[in-house]
Amino acid sequence: MAAHRALAPAKLNFSLEVRPRDGSGLHPVRGLSQTIGWYDRLTMEDSDTDRLSVHGADLTSGEDNLVWKAVRVLREQTGHDRKVDLGLWKRLPLAAGMAGGSSDAAAALLLYGSLIGLDAGTLDRPAGMVGADVTFCLHGGLRWVSGYGERLGPPMGESAGLFVVVSVPPFLLDTTRVYRAWDVLDGPRGPDVAGYQLPPSLRVHGPLRNDLYVAAVACEPLLDDWRAELENRWDRRVLLSGSGPALFSFFVDEREAGEALALVPAEARSAFAAPTIDHGARAET
Repeated sequence: MAAHRALAPAKLNFSLEVRPRDGSGLHPVRGLSQTIGWYDRLTMEDSDTDRLSVHGADLTSGEDNLVWKAVRVLREQTGHDRKVDLGLWKRLPLAAGMAGGSSDAAAALLLYGSLIGLDAGTLDRPAGMVGADVTFCLHGGLRWVSGYGERLGPPMGESAGLFVVVSVPPFLLDTTRVYRAWDVLDGPRGPDVAGYQLPPSLRVHGPLRNDLYVAAVACEPLLDDWRAELENRWDRRVLLSGSGPALFSFFVDEREAGEALALVPAEARSAFAAPTIDHGARAET
């Protein structure tokens, strides 16, 4: 039987406003999220036994992988137990604040759901059970999100045609550690980016800000050096995605983005240019 294939796009946080912990122990957020055309790829086919092979990254293929968690949730919800052979080709940088694992899980929901005859419109509930970002990664586009990231606003088309350049510095930032630092620092507000510093199509949503920026810099001071260096090289404001360390900025077209990509320091762990897109995980034809 031929393998089913899906694309799992990266997510950027154009804006992320963080609230203090609530009774659940989590931080409610309000953010402007966007999928971009830079993808992992997932394949799935029927098999006599479950297995997952991961290519392009040193990542567990065991039950802790969010791909398996997505499959496990669908099995528990539906009673199906079809065994599958999965292949995950990683292109999205690990631990970068771009929801790579959540997007892989969304692709797994899409493929396994299709395999057992589920309509894609029924996947939102299991997506929320897998992880807070997974529902957004199923739908994608440009949307305001709230709650813990699982509540989606309607899709918006204002960012169509934009390009972003992403630079991931050569260090890791643990999300839990960054949120703890935000608590210790009494919940600092991130720096505003507004007006002429934003593409015209996004100004209606400004000012944009990432409240985790100050905490991320407290955890890794080199992050601020990287941001300042990129702003100098690109001659524009640079934003942080999520808890980082992925840094990005906006460009008007592919040519300008390509020129900016060439200016990224060679020490970057990952760097790429990509367009904004209006979809989340989807079947690959």
